[in-house]
Amino acid sequence: MKAVGYKQNLPINNVNSLQDIEIEKPKATGRDILVEVKAISVNPVDYKIRANRPAPNENWNVIGWDATGIVTQVGEDVTLFKVGDEVWYAGDLTRQGSNAEYQVVDERIVGKKPSSLSFVEAAALPLTSLTAYEMLFHRLQVFKDDASKSILVIGAAGGVGSILVQLAKKLTKLKIIATASREETTSWLQELGADTVVNHRHKLSEEFEKYNLPAPEYVVSLNATEQHVDEIVKLIKPQGKFGFIDDPKVMNVMPFKGKSVSTHIELMFTRSMFQTEDMIEQHNILNEVSALIDKGIIRTTVGENFGTITAENLRKAHAFLETGKAKGKIVLEGF
Repeated sequence: MKAVGYKQNLPINNVNSLQDIEIEKPKATGRDILVEVKAISVNPVDYKIRANRPAPNENWNVIGWDATGIVTQVGEDVTLFKVGDEVWYAGDLTRQGSNAEYQVVDERIVGKKPSSLSFVEAAALPLTSLTAYEMLFHRLQVFKDDASKSILVIGAAGGVGSILVQLAKKLTKLKIIATASREETTSWLQELGADTVVNHRHKLSEEFEKYNLPAPEYVVSLNATEQHVDEIVKLIKPQGKFGFIDDPKVMNVMPFKGKSVSTHIELMFTRSMFQTEDMIEQHNILNEVSALIDKGIIRTTVGENFGTITAENLRKAHAFLETGKAKGKIVLEGF
């Protein structure tokens, strides 16, 4: 089968950083399903893994953690899906990824694709939906009916922020304060439901004073956490909750002690990496988000379509993501 992979950790401007390859088609056993991949999207985790994780035993490493497709085979223990089902999922960091014509994936981290979206429209959402949902409701434990509180979402115009703002708007009564720095991304966040958009190029405390905003009970930092942590300490309400998803080299939580702020890290791959007892929650989340989309409550967050799934197009997608200027998600469709 066709796939895109690498053997060496190389800069994305090197033609060998991602290559078109042919590898053996996998088979589904146990609780795995085999999916014919129709569309994918690209996330920061893709370029981080490509640049830093060696290929196993000099074999090809196939990455990619967002896909939609059709079930073509089921393992003997599968109960949630059947051949022909249209599905979506983010996958598992410990297994081969979705940049391939076929992929095996555990049924417990797979959901039913929204019927109202095309494969490419839906491909933008699994990883970011899981990350955003888990951050809001499993890590920060946001109360859905609390209208007195507010949430600050830093770096909100990217993939995770674009769905997190929507989930917070549609499933909670929180006042949503989002950050962006360009006119284009500010308008995007306002369309998605942010109540106020402030500029993270300025000191956040000064922006809060400028707009007369309340101290947020919840703060979610989606990128550049190291740059903003001092301002977050200033702003967050005593006994608030702070969550982040990026990878600061150092994270000193002691400045939060005076305010008794709890700190939460979200990695949506934890459940699949460690085969946790509640792994099936990702199946449930994806089905819930799928239903919200089909009811017109949540919209896709596609930013740009980079064409077919080839090494050349994926190199372009990685390069663009590495600039940090993406709005919404980059998608690719078909082989």
